[in-house]
Amino acid sequence: MVDGSLDIRLRTGDSEAVVTLGPHDLYVVPKGIEHCPVSGTGASVLLIELAGTLSTGDFAGEVPAHTTSTTGEEASS
Repeated sequence: MVDGSLDIRLRTGDSEAVVTLGPHDLYVVPKGIEHCPVSGTGASVLLIELAGTLSTGDFAGEVPAHTTSTTGEEASS
Protein backbone atom coordinates (compact mmCIF):
# COMPACT_ATOMS: atom_id res chain seq x y z
CA MET A 1 0.00 0.00 0.00
CA VAL A 2 1.31 3.38 -0.95
CA ASP A 3 -1.56 5.53 0.31
CA GLY A 4 -5.20 5.20 1.41
CA SER A 5 -7.01 2.16 2.75
CA LEU A 6 -7.84 -1.17 1.12
CA ASP A 7 -9.80 -4.21 2.26
CA ILE A 8 -8.96 -7.55 0.64
CA ARG A 9 -11.86 -9.97 0.93
CA LEU A 10 -10.63 -13.57 0.96
CA ARG A 11 -12.69 -16.72 0.40
CA THR A 12 -11.67 -20.33 0.85
CA GLY A 13 -14.52 -22.80 0.52
CA ASP A 14 -17.10 -21.79 3.15
CA SER A 15 -14.68 -19.55 5.05
CA GLU A 16 -14.38 -15.79 4.51
CA ALA A 17 -11.99 -13.21 5.96
CA VAL A 18 -11.03 -9.56 5.41
CA VAL A 19 -7.50 -8.14 5.53
CA THR A 20 -7.40 -4.36 5.97
CA LEU A 21 -4.32 -2.52 4.67
CA GLY A 22 -3.18 1.04 5.35
CA PRO A 23 -0.20 3.07 4.12
CA HIS A 24 3.07 1.07 4.01
CA ASP A 25 1.31 -2.27 4.66
CA LEU A 26 2.09 -5.36 2.59
CA TYR A 27 0.04 -8.50 2.06
CA VAL A 28 0.64 -11.53 -0.14
CA VAL A 29 -2.54 -13.32 -1.22
CA PRO A 30 -1.82 -17.06 -1.02
CA LYS A 31 -1.85 -18.86 -4.37
CA GLY A 32 -5.28 -20.18 -5.28
CA ILE A 33 -7.22 -18.03 -2.79
CA GLU A 34 -10.21 -16.18 -4.24
CA HIS A 35 -9.85 -12.50 -3.36
CA CYS A 36 -11.55 -9.18 -4.03
CA PRO A 37 -9.84 -5.84 -3.26
CA VAL A 38 -12.22 -3.04 -2.19
CA SER A 39 -11.58 0.59 -1.24
CA GLY A 40 -14.42 2.90 -0.27
CA THR A 41 -12.19 5.98 -0.14
CA GLY A 42 -9.60 5.19 -2.81
CA ALA A 43 -6.11 3.77 -2.58
CA SER A 44 -2.76 3.90 -4.33
CA VAL A 45 -1.24 0.42 -4.51
CA LEU A 46 1.87 -1.21 -5.91
CA LEU A 47 1.17 -4.68 -7.29
CA ILE A 48 3.96 -7.17 -7.84
CA GLU A 49 2.91 -10.14 -9.96
CA LEU A 50 4.57 -12.82 -12.04
CA ALA A 51 4.82 -12.12 -15.76
CA GLY A 52 1.76 -13.49 -17.54
CA THR A 53 -0.62 -13.06 -14.60
CA LEU A 54 -4.13 -12.47 -15.92
CA SER A 55 -5.73 -9.67 -13.92
CA THR A 56 -9.23 -11.14 -14.25
CA GLY A 57 -8.52 -14.42 -12.45
CA ASP A 58 -10.76 -17.22 -13.70
CA PHE A 59 -13.45 -14.88 -15.11
CA ALA A 60 -15.24 -16.84 -17.85
CA GLY A 61 -16.93 -13.93 -19.69
CA GLU A 62 -15.54 -11.73 -22.42
CA VAL A 63 -12.53 -9.76 -21.18
CA PRO A 64 -12.67 -6.02 -22.00
CA ALA A 65 -10.13 -4.84 -24.59
CA HIS A 66 -8.34 -2.63 -22.02
CA THR A 67 -7.62 -5.62 -19.75
CA THR A 68 -4.54 -7.69 -20.55
CA SER A 69 -2.18 -10.04 -18.83
CA THR A 70 1.11 -8.68 -17.61
CA THR A 71 4.06 -9.00 -19.95
CA GLY A 72 6.88 -8.47 -17.49
CA GLU A 73 10.06 -6.49 -17.96
CA GLU A 74 13.72 -7.15 -17.39
CA ALA A 75 14.85 -5.73 -14.07
CA SER A 76 17.51 -3.08 -14.56
CA SER A 77 20.61 -3.25 -12.41
